[in-house]
Amino acid sequence: MWGFLKRPIVVTADINLSLVALTGMGLLSRLWRLTYPRAVVFDEVYYGQYISFYMKRIFFLDDSGPPFGHMVLALGGYLGGFDGNFLWNRIGAEYSSNVPVWSLRLLPALAGALSVPMAYQIVLELHFSHCAAMGAALLMLIENALITQSRLMLLESVLIFFNLLAVLSYLKFFSCQKHSPFSLSWWFWLTLTGVACSCAVGIKYMGVFTYVLMLAVAAVHAWHLIGDQTLSNACVGADGDVTGGACLCRCLCMGGHDFSLNLWQVCVFCHLLARAVALLVIPVVLYLLFFYVHLILLFRSGPHDQIMSSAFQASLEGGLARITQGQPLEVAFGSQVTLRNVFGKPVPCWLHSHQDTYPMIYENGRGSSHQQQVTCYPFKDVNNWWIVKDPGRHQLVVSSPPRPVRHGDLVQLVHGMTTRSLNTHDVAAPLSPHSQEVSCYIDYNISMPAQNLWRLEIMNRGSDTDVWKTILSEVRFVHVNTSAVLKLSGAHLPDWGYRQLEIVGEKLSRGYHESMVWNVEEHRYGASQEQRERERELHSPAQVDVSRNLSFMARFLELQWRMLALRSDDLEHKYSSSPLEWVTLDTNIAYWLHPRTSAQIHLLGNTVIWISGSLALAIYTLLSLWYLLRRRRNIHDLPQDAWLRWVLAGVLCAGGWAVNYLPFFLMEKTLFLYHYLPALTFQILLLPVVLQHISDHLCRSQLQRSVFSALVVAWYSSACHVSNTLRPLTYGDKSLSPHELKALRWKDSWDILIRKH
Repeated sequence: MWGFLKRPIVVTADINLSLVALTGMGLLSRLWRLTYPRAVVFDEVYYGQYISFYMKRIFFLDDSGPPFGHMVLALGGYLGGFDGNFLWNRIGAEYSSNVPVWSLRLLPALAGALSVPMAYQIVLELHFSHCAAMGAALLMLIENALITQSRLMLLESVLIFFNLLAVLSYLKFFSCQKHSPFSLSWWFWLTLTGVACSCAVGIKYMGVFTYVLMLAVAAVHAWHLIGDQTLSNACVGADGDVTGGACLCRCLCMGGHDFSLNLWQVCVFCHLLARAVALLVIPVVLYLLFFYVHLILLFRSGPHDQIMSSAFQASLEGGLARITQGQPLEVAFGSQVTLRNVFGKPVPCWLHSHQDTYPMIYENGRGSSHQQQVTCYPFKDVNNWWIVKDPGRHQLVVSSPPRPVRHGDLVQLVHGMTTRSLNTHDVAAPLSPHSQEVSCYIDYNISMPAQNLWRLEIMNRGSDTDVWKTILSEVRFVHVNTSAVLKLSGAHLPDWGYRQLEIVGEKLSRGYHESMVWNVEEHRYGASQEQRERERELHSPAQVDVSRNLSFMARFLELQWRMLALRSDDLEHKYSSSPLEWVTLDTNIAYWLHPRTSAQIHLLGNTVIWISGSLALAIYTLLSLWYLLRRRRNIHDLPQDAWLRWVLAGVLCAGGWAVNYLPFFLMEKTLFLYHYLPALTFQILLLPVVLQHISDHLCRSQLQRSVFSALVVAWYSSACHVSNTLRPLTYGDKSLSPHELKALRWKDSWDILIRKH
């Protein structure tokens, strides 16, 4: 039993020194002088404020992507002891002593550094040569744009890391599939593929492009797997015993006869089930987990609260939660309420009125009712308060006991400060002539009677109750006389309306829309019938203590919807560019300029690598079409294993470029050069693949191969030379003269900053 103690314990390990060297060079290129410049560089001003929100546990909403990427950056701040106290107000601002610059930039830099050895491993897993793998890694190492982007507090390098990790993990899994399905390593790489895909999507929505590519490749392989009649050999050994590792397949195979299923069918089912769990279920669970952690961390009210619903705001500590804490849950006749529009576009706003009336004649010559204006106001104000009145009674207070308002009840909405009732009639709205004007009725003793009865409809009422509830109920008001629905048009009124938002009466025939839906945000039971006392009451806060909480799924669904639906009004940026400009590198971005010298940092790619990558893509496409045409004629230029290797490399590398680049032509948003970097990495992987293919299959003689190898060495030397030449603009650690800066402006479209002394 203790015999193993009589012999020494020996551990052997295979260490790939090339991989170690590439990792070391990647770390050196990305971590060298990482704290320089000690100033806010370009989009660090954008991500930095979110890191501060995390440190202070303040809720925020960013429509650029899910929260995992922000949490990665915030983790760097947490590890460095950042307290969140820094004003991220401008690019170039010097970081104060409490900002751990090295720690904040560390994780993106590590992701960029590890992408270098990962490129090496991917090419090896595609079964290309060691030289091709070294070439891919070295190209990743010296590409200037990738260096610049990974040395700053930005997310593209982290996204690229998880994209490459997903590809590498799947290739490792695919290799295990051939030799040891359902082994521990098989499960590890399959699961890691799903995790990496989920992390990529969790950093930026762009990550879904690579995720879809991996799903497509896995689906094709699964389709071939279904037709593989030899699959059961992986589950049953020569002696008839179930093999292939301790796995789910073993359990099901042993009971296969009990279910009248043959071994092959059970094995196929196990394979498909494992892929579905790892590539679909796990990513979804992780995606939800990112939001769960995000919402757990950010529990305090912040500047983005108003974008969210009243119920969401009330779940946050402070802000609306403080204002609405303990409000009566059921709205009753006599309740004083503020009504928030659920749509919240173009900005969140509340039903509002004031003493001013609509002008007699509008600018276009149309007339109005000259009644009191009703608008939607995007700020908290005492004129946002309304009283829910029972049309059959004169009282403006809540009775004892309170009579709750229910779905289908007729109500009048009386403006709290002016005591005039919400009204609409057959008069065209000021900016929306197809809709009715909404006003507060003023009796001018003319033949225009009040039409102020509204029917309450609760849109999200449950089957168990139809009572109008504070915050929770989403309601609309249907005008009794005209069947028009109270609606936010979203148009800004002219100066006579103080640029507030127009409210109209919209006919039901035009259909349902969120702009017609309202919810009670602030609520109190009115207790004063006399107007002066009521005004004093409206100015004072409600102080009743009742708690309301939203479930995680309700908060997640709302937050996800807001992120997808929210579209900021992106103005044309000085450094924005089109996708066509990226391929030819006709654009750059000035990230940072030293306040006193000419030292500067630019997002600028290595022209040799960018042009070569595009050429490699074109060559791959043309060669593939040629081979396909020849194979159609039953002419096989490549052995079957070489052809399959060529196709898989193209699907992952050329396909990775396509899915990460072509969708940008369909996007209506401000685009920048850094959006191209994920696609560029796949081009870099394809480049040595094409070069090796030309050498192995198109060069017919040894002399041709030698000449081609010499050309490749010369080409790579030129890429190194360009990388070194652009180095001052990559690291920004060297002040160049105006003449040197002009010499670096290789294209007229490059915006190299030259100081005029």
